[in-house]
This record gives sequence, C-alpha cells and structure tokens, in this order.
Amino acid sequence: MLSKISSALLLIFFSPIFLIIAIAIMIDDGFPILFRQKRVGLNNSQFWIYKFRTMKKNTPDIATHLVKDGNSLYSSIGPFLRKFSFDELPQLINILNGDMIFIGPRPALYNQDDLIALRAQVGVNSLMPGVTGWAQVNGRDELSIPDKVKMDEYYLKNKSLWLNIKILFMTVFKVLKMEGVSH
Repeated sequence: MLSKISSALLLIFFSPIFLIIAIAIMIDDGFPILFRQKRVGLNNSQFWIYKFRTMKKNTPDIATHLVKDGNSLYSSIGPFLRKFSFDELPQLINILNGDMIFIGPRPALYNQDDLIALRAQVGVNSLMPGVTGWAQVNGRDELSIPDKVKMDEYYLKNKSLWLNIKILFMTVFKVLKMEGVSH
C-alpha cells in the first residue's frame, strides 16, 4: 500500500516533467507518447509495462541488445531519455496498478525465455518486479543474463529494508553518473 501511495504522490510531483517529455516526444516523432510492452512479473504472470517511447515507430518488439544496430532505431530524443532513465518514469503507473514495486528484479520481456527459466530455477520469479534492483546497480545493461540472475538471487536471499535503502541510493548515484547504460 505504501508503494501505491508513494507512486501516486510521485506521479503528481513529476507531472510537469511528464508533460515536457510528452511534448518533446510528440514533436520529435509523433504519437504514441507511451510505449507499452508485455513483461513477466510475479510468479511469471504477464503485465503491460509503461515507458516513454524512445524508439522510432514500428520498431520490432525485442530486447534492444538483440538488435544488430539498435542505435539506428532511436528517435532523436530517445538516447537522452534512456541515458537519464527518464523513459522509466511511467512505471510509476505500474506500481500504482500493483504490477511492480520500486525495488525488485527488473521484469523480463515476455520472450526472454532464458532469463525467465533461470529465474524460475532459483525462485526469483516469486519476487514482485521492480523499477530498480540489485542487478541494475551492479552492472545494469553490462551484465550477462546468468550474472543478472545471480544478482537477482542474491537479492532474494538477502532482501531487507537496509538493502532496499542501499539500492535506492545506489540507483540515484548510478543514474546521475549515467553508469551502466549501453543501449
């Protein structure tokens, strides 16, 4: 319940930034402003994740790292939004909907069968997915899938208020330094 209340308050607080980003996306590449994608959540249930659109219209719905030249698919404003993680702000809606929380393993794409299977083997699928998590502050895009799962498993086994606070502060630091974003 605290996550939902915090999410609602943050949505109100960030609404001017949402408006500026929405206008910039509309001017840059038209509608839609938001991008939604099927993701895997708690106990492998599927939900729609919301992000600000950073890719051009009609971009294939696959993980960015699987695209040969992912940079050619970005809209003009896309790299900026991703670099500073502004594209993630609409996930406050996912928290409000009860699909995500602030801190937990990042939700896998619906078609990342390897990641989903490895997480299920170690029980990580029993965690609610988060906007940020232990893997994000320890490598983000630079981690291999097995390494991400090891980080997620560490979080599962060591989850605590103090670890969540550490992840929160590390997230702010990493975003400000633009660390770990490769695509």
